Order: sequence, then C-alpha cells, then structure tokens
Amino acid sequence: MFIQPWDASLDDTEWQTWITEGHDFGILSVNGLPGHAPTTVPTHFTSDGNHLLIHLARPNPVWHTLEHDPNVTFTVIGDYAFIPGPWRAKPGIPPTDGVPTSYYAAVQFACQAHIVDDPEAKAELLRRQMAHFQPDGDHAAIAVDQLPYGRMLSGIRGLRLDVTEVRAKFKYDDHKPVEHRTGVADRLLERGDGLDKPTARQQLRRLERIGPWKP
Repeated sequence: MFIQPWDASLDDTEWQTWITEGHDFGILSVNGLPGHAPTTVPTHFTSDGNHLLIHLARPNPVWHTLEHDPNVTFTVIGDYAFIPGPWRAKPGIPPTDGVPTSYYAAVQFACQAHIVDDPEAKAELLRRQMAHFQPDGDHAAIAVDQLPYGRMLSGIRGLRLDVTEVRAKFKYDDHKPVEHRTGVADRLLERGDGLDKPTARQQLRRLERIGPWKP
C-alpha cells in the first residue's frame, strides 16, 4: 500500500481508535502455492493485544496454503467515497478539468499466522470474539462439553495472527487547502450516498488535527 506523507496515520492511536470504532471486518490475504494466485478470505476479526483472532470453516482451502507459508496480510478498509473531478477543480479552471480521486481509510496488518486446533483453545478464541460481537452475553456458554458450540468446534479452525507490522492510510486530500477540504466534506454530507457521511467525518476530523498542510 503506497502512502503519501499527507495520507499517513498521525500516530498509532489514530488507526487503533479507527479499528475499535467498529471496523472489525477485513480481508485475509494468504500467499498462493507456487503457480497459484494468492487466496483471500473476507471475515470478521477481533483484536487481542498484538494479535488478531479469526475462525474459519475447516473445509476452507486457506489452511493448506497457510501450512505452506504463514506470512499473511490482513486489510481493513472503510469510510470510502468517490470524489468527482469537478469537486477537486482548482479555482479559476473549468470544473470539468478537475481530476477525480477516491477517499478512504485503510489499515494493513502484516502477520505471522498460527493455526489453533486444540478444542479448548478454539473455545477460548470464540469466547473472546463473542465478548466483542455480543457483549451483552446473550448466547449459550461456549464450552467443549456443552451444546450447541461444543459439537461445532470440530468444524472450525482458529487463527491467531501475530502482528509484525502495521501500515495505516487516511486518504482525504490533507495536502489541499483548508477551503477545499471543508468544501468537499460539505458536498459529501449533502450527497449522502453510501459511506459519504462517515467519509466526511473522517476528513473533518483530520482537518481539525492537521489544519493547513505543512510539508
């Protein structure tokens, strides 16, 4: 992922906060076997310190590839929108000469994958995931010797991804003048399609922290 200086995360807290604000679904990318394309798997995940926790169905073809090479990338993308060219036209030039772009936030985790097959370890992984996704505890006990989860554990395998590097990108035209950035945010809020509103919030949040861009 190419990151311009003005698109970089301002600090670790910025991307960590973005993840904890509900960005808990991403793409697991696994190196392909020789002569084959990489394997990608969309999945929810939870963070556990310096680890990401995932579980997948046992028939998933990713397992054979992981046993061959445990180096993986996990990518989370959100708060994205297409910005039309006229919105980015500089003052004094025809709107149609403006060049469009994409706004988005993305966090990429480089990881070492460890397969979790022990039944109790898988149950603990699921308990940690459920504590995140169903914190009210409105689910049956997750235990090796209890239904319904006990008998289902054999059908899944767990993954603990040990994070070795994090690359975070917040691409919101932060190198442009303040007036341009506030103008685009206003247009996004007015358009209101898809993720326009959260994209505008990200742009305004970055603007508040950065102010005018200083190379």
